Parts: sequence; C-alpha cells; structure tokens
Amino acid sequence: MDFISELRWRGLIHDLTPGVEDHLKSGVVRGYIGFDPTAPSLTIGNYVQIMLLTFLQRAGHQPVALMGGATGRIGDPSGRDTERELKTYDELDRNIAFQQKQLERLLDFSPEKPNRAILLNNYDFYAGMNVLDFLRDVGKYLTVNYMLAKESVQRRIETGISFTEFSYQLLQGYDFVLLNERHGITLQMGGSDQYGNITAGIELGRKIADKKLYAVVTPLLTKADGTKFGKSAGGNIWLDPNLTSPYRFYQFWINADDRDVPKFLRYFSLKTREEIEALEAAGDVQRTKRIFAEELTTRLHGAEEFAAVQAVSALLFDPKAGPDTLRSLDARTLAQVAEEIPAPQVAASVVQNHCNILDFLSEHTGILPSRSEAKKAIQNNAISINKEKISALDIAITPEHLLHGKYIMVENGKKNKFLVSFEV
Repeated sequence: MDFISELRWRGLIHDLTPGVEDHLKSGVVRGYIGFDPTAPSLTIGNYVQIMLLTFLQRAGHQPVALMGGATGRIGDPSGRDTERELKTYDELDRNIAFQQKQLERLLDFSPEKPNRAILLNNYDFYAGMNVLDFLRDVGKYLTVNYMLAKESVQRRIETGISFTEFSYQLLQGYDFVLLNERHGITLQMGGSDQYGNITAGIELGRKIADKKLYAVVTPLLTKADGTKFGKSAGGNIWLDPNLTSPYRFYQFWINADDRDVPKFLRYFSLKTREEIEALEAAGDVQRTKRIFAEELTTRLHGAEEFAAVQAVSALLFDPKAGPDTLRSLDARTLAQVAEEIPAPQVAASVVQNHCNILDFLSEHTGILPSRSEAKKAIQNNAISINKEKISALDIAITPEHLLHGKYIMVENGKKNKFLVSFEV
C-alpha cells in the first residue's frame, strides 16, 4: 500500500511538505503524531490521527505515538480563541496513563512486528532541561516575527496570548528535532491546526541540525451540518466506554447525516477502496451505516460489547424481545439502557417492603400520575414488568423482580419504557 495514495483517496490530506512522497519511497520511515493529555480520554477526533498511524503502519512504515507530558503542561493555543485552563500535574499524569492504555489497544505494538508501533513521552525530553539551556539552544533559532505569523498566534492577537502559550510552538518544534536525533523520526503528522507547530519543527531541524524533516496534515473535520466533527448534542464522542457507552457510540454512526457517510467510511473504515466503493454503489445508506457502525464499534469496544449493543437495540426497538432477552443482559448493559430511557430512582426499601403495583407506578416512580391512572393502565393491558404483562391489581413488587439486584423494567404501552433503579 502506498501511504500518500491511500490518504489521498480517503480525503485525509490537507497539506504536505515538498519531497515527502519521495522520502516515503526511500525505505521504512518513522512518523509520529503527538497526543494532548488535557482530556481524560481520547475522542473520536483523536481517532482520525490514530487511523493515520494505522495506515502508515499498513504501508510498511513505523508509527510513533508521542504523549504530551511536557507540552500538555503549558497548553496548545491551536484552534482556541481563549487561554487554556492549565491542568494539575496529577491530572495530566492520570490522563496520560489512561490514554497510553487506549493507544496500546488501538495500535499494533506486537513485539514480533519489525515496524511495530512505538510509544514515547516528551516529558522525558525536558524533565532535566533548565530554562537557560532551552532559550539558548532552541529559542534563538526562531524569530518573534516568524512565531507571530503562525495562525494559532494570529487569531489570538486581539484577545491576547500568554508567553506560556506563545512558546508552545518552540516546544513542539523542538520535539521534532529531538525525535529525529534520538529515534530517527523524519515525519510528523497531525490535524491542519497543527501545521504551524509542525513547520516550526521542520525549521528548527534545518537550523539546529541541518536535517530535512517532513510533514503531512489532515483536514479539520466538520460534519455536513457545519458542526465540529466528533461533537454531538451530548458533547464529545469519547473512546472510553465509561464516558460514551458502546450503545451511544454505535447510535452516533447509525444516526449520522447520510451526507457524512462517505467521509466517515474513508476516515475510519479499514475496508479496501473496492469494498467501500461497492457499498456506496449499492445505494443502501442505512445498510452501509449498519455495516460501518458494527465495524467501528467492534474494533474499538470488542465483539462482546457489540453483542451487548445489539441486545440493547433489540430491547428498546424490537417488539419481539421478551423476558429472556431482558434477563440475558448483564448489569453493565442495563446501565447503558438506563442512559437511553427514563430511569427513575427509587429507594431499595420500596421493594423490600413488597410495594403494591399501583403505589409503585404512581407514588414511588411517577410513571403514572395517580393510583387511578395506574389502575386504568393495568386494566387496559398496557403495563409490563420485566417484559411480562401485568393483569392483577393486587400484585406486589418484591426483591424477586430485581434484575442484578438493582433494576426493574416497566413498560406503559409499546413506546413508554422505563428502567427503574433502586438505591440503598
């Protein structure tokens, strides 16, 4: 696979520096991307860059992920209109440790692979360096005029930029020089908002070490409606299942604007060009979404989690799903269900005291406004408890109804579903 050709047809090239194509044909190239540790998890936006490293490795080159242990301490002004709030060192360290585990799962670090992925941390470069050494050995090689011309600085001229964030491009630029010197890395990649920082590194490489370095950057990603890619009404689409559940992750792609599907396929699918074009030629966008959402959910969260996603979907939307389907779900999957439908919280003492069904539906859960409305719903055969119809008015809700000791599913008609949770 030719790396640049692959990126071109996938629409993943916004800009590249002269000579990079020939350089990539000269042998195995080590290329890196930096990851900002200011968030508790990687996001789907970060996954664009992980895909870049994946395609680099599949083309026979060696991918390097660089954790921003040092740069994260001062904050990247790129793409921001205001000063970034600095994180504590403890928080940054926690974020780095978590993101490293995510990267170790998403990239191929197999020891037997000659071009296996490499994981580094730029804090190792700077921990023992004092400010005098940095200013003398790095700062004198870029003029203030050169640094002011960068887009990340220009957009902050009116609102103001601290010296801390102004100096960020020096640190990221020197990263490239040190990575080349210590690890033979000659290619840096990232989003187009990083182009100014990346070219600062290329300039420092030329001036400090007389080295020729290269860059490839991707477009800044937006959806068809103009909103920033990776954002939804609920916020970021996180790669951590505890922040964005696998079910919600899957549904993000299922509910995507049809106009975005070709872009998503090219950015995130590992299917070949022929396979992707065949899916598009078939003209069934909904089927394509399901195939793509299954591929990505399974790759990021695993086959078991995807099976749970299917079970949640069946529980919420398949009228044939019965008590066996519900009882097959584990506690974590039910917690995902609770994020998608109303989930009243009730004291555990309610079931321990064997609560009457009418009181349960009205007074304790608020699913129905009164005992009389609850009685009418039961008489109309509208109420189900744990997927089983309720016909008697004297039924008591007891601990035996609890799923995993915590949940009871209530349905009022076909569309009104609730997952009541019981708190001690």
